[in-house]
Amino acid sequence: MTTLIAPRTHDLGGFQVRRAVPTLQARSVGPFVFVDHMGPALFEPGRGIDVRPHPHIGLATVTYLWAGALRHRDTLGSLQDILPGDVNWMTAGRGIAHSERTPPDPRAAGHDLHGMQTWVALPKSHEETVPSFHHHAAATLPWRDHAGARLRVIAGRGFGMESPVRVFADTFNVAVDLSAEAELPIEAEAAERALYVLEGQAQLDGADLPEKHLVVLDPGTRHLLRAKTPLKAMLFGGEPLDGPRHMWWNFVSSSKERIEQAKQDWDSGAFGLIPGDDAERIPLPGR
Repeated sequence: MTTLIAPRTHDLGGFQVRRAVPTLQARSVGPFVFVDHMGPALFEPGRGIDVRPHPHIGLATVTYLWAGALRHRDTLGSLQDILPGDVNWMTAGRGIAHSERTPPDPRAAGHDLHGMQTWVALPKSHEETVPSFHHHAAATLPWRDHAGARLRVIAGRGFGMESPVRVFADTFNVAVDLSAEAELPIEAEAAERALYVLEGQAQLDGADLPEKHLVVLDPGTRHLLRAKTPLKAMLFGGEPLDGPRHMWWNFVSSSKERIEQAKQDWDSGAFGLIPGDDAERIPLPGR
């Protein structure tokens, strides 16, 4: 049986973020341990997103936008604006800090923002890998238009295509845009799969799906997605985790002790500074 999950909604000053994973019903889907739906939001001139410097370990962050722009900076010295259709993949590994802010031009003009940010837990053998950041422009990602369905493979493999984004385990992550009345068969090509409907009215196997909800799909089962109106959705999943993960704030690890060390490292400044964005950082919760 499929499982329908209503995400928790957080209002960040007029900007809503819906957290679909982790929940009681889905602690993870494949390697995905965190799934956030950002927006849709319309920012007035002079306003935007300001996520101050903060740390990560043991995971990769994956950012994909349908609208808007975000500027990424990190302790490696990366400086990259992400636009709709692009992918930002940051491997935290043994430790990295980053910030995400609205770039100056769209902030000055006013802009909309709509997208997804997910966290992929790294396999135990790669939890302490060297941190890295990779930007993949929309034109470099495989995509297909067919019968009212536009599919773009964000990471891993799906629908006969493979993304150039480096992954550490079998990954299934596809952005879906459907025209009204279009249908999309979803084959059982990943061990664990979920569908998140960002926008629009949809049916799965003939049953209505509410927008801004997550559906954990049946293992080994072919499903049929139908758009009743223009639809934006994301498919994600892959092979199950190679063991339980502990999550605390922005840290993911198979070891509780490693998370305690990461707390000390953030307090002590061991993560380093972000060039161009080192004036203020997010403190550990409770500090």
